[in-house]
Amino acid sequence: MCLAIPGKLVEIVNPEAIEFRTGKVSFDGVMKEVSLALVPEAKLDDYVLVHVGAAISIVDEEEAKKTFELLKQLDELGELDPSSP
Repeated sequence: MCLAIPGKLVEIVNPEAIEFRTGKVSFDGVMKEVSLALVPEAKLDDYVLVHVGAAISIVDEEEAKKTFELLKQLDELGELDPSSP
């Protein structure tokens, strides 16, 4: 099943290129670089929902943390495991 996973935007890699802007998102310490093209209004420390390598929306911090913990309990975070293919 493909899920959008909430994470915290900790770095914007190329802020001047709106359509090609990327950022580093922390998923409980696991860092991934994602596209920010769909959320041009995203700023540092925002929580974003990430699906297939792209941030698709900005979400509330409390809800993001609750959702992440639920996904962790359900063992649905396998794609964040660096050893998984």
